Amino acid sequence: MSLLVLGIESSCDETGVALVRADDDGAVPHLLAHALHTQAAMHADYGGVVPELASRDHIRRVLPLTNQVLAQAGKALPAIDVVAYTRGPGLAGALLVGAGVACALGAALGRPVLGVHHLEGHLLSPFLSADPPQFPFVALLVSGGHTQLMRVDGVGRYALLGETIDDAAGEAFDKSAKLLGLGYPGGPALARLAEFGDPAAYKLPRPLLHSGNLDFSFAGLKTAVLTQARRFEGQPCEQTRADLAASTQAAIVEVLVKKSLKALEATGLKRLVVAGGVGANQRLREQLDGACAQRQVRVHYPELHLCTDNGAMIALAAAMRLQSGVARPRTDYAFDVRPRWPLDQLAEA
Repeated sequence: MSLLVLGIESSCDETGVALVRADDDGAVPHLLAHALHTQAAMHADYGGVVPELASRDHIRRVLPLTNQVLAQAGKALPAIDVVAYTRGPGLAGALLVGAGVACALGAALGRPVLGVHHLEGHLLSPFLSADPPQFPFVALLVSGGHTQLMRVDGVGRYALLGETIDDAAGEAFDKSAKLLGLGYPGGPALARLAEFGDPAAYKLPRPLLHSGNLDFSFAGLKTAVLTQARRFEGQPCEQTRADLAASTQAAIVEVLVKKSLKALEATGLKRLVVAGGVGANQRLREQLDGACAQRQVRVHYPELHLCTDNGAMIALAAAMRLQSGVARPRTDYAFDVRPRWPLDQLAEA
């Protein structure tokens, strides 16, 4: 017997819907179809996400995307067994759209609903890749405002090893890109410009690199980039901007790589999972692959198109929680959202 799980993601500026099938043999759930709409072009004019606009766009997109996914999978709406949605963390208004639609669908179909932790979705997303991991492993979560190292012993069994004490890696990318006059979203734009620069051109700080713990800090790096950017007289030449972009990326990547290696050493584990939007950064992947290969450590990533926020990871996380018996689906269709929700407090919710 199998379960069809519909997942809805609406935590920020992407509306994602997906359908996965979970079999009772314990195998990794299979992604049947997914669809995604990004609001990046809409928010670009404002230099960042406008929460009210994000919420309104989710309202417009979620049902058409649901119909698209069902058509791709060749399934009718009554075939759905569970409706999952992102409960948090994220923008409150945006989360409420996904939660409201999911619970309305569940009530109309008479099916249970399940709220999913956004970061758990990212953490488990590599299980949809061609090279899925096995438990236990160390996870580097680098998604938006979150940078964390976790020990993962199974579904719902997460121990925090270290996290950012101020800006996250994604924020450092985006804010540095803004200082360089790049568009939104800034992280990918900075990475593209960095390809043409010298990563050693500017000596930028690596905060907490030798702190002795597994925490991160990127606020000081952002300040150093601001200081360098202010030294440009008028409009800097393109090479100068490329050099600063490359140096910024090199600093962020070095910290992420070395802290990940320290986490592996501290836990004694030989498997690393990298998930979240920053996990798509090619420089980060190259350096992690090289460093881990020297240490006989396996590295697993989600497919590139599943690194950003998406419905597939939400449907997957719900399905894996159901398979593991740690989920608590609801049939009363009352819901709340948790804009702030530490992953290590997941069991308490």
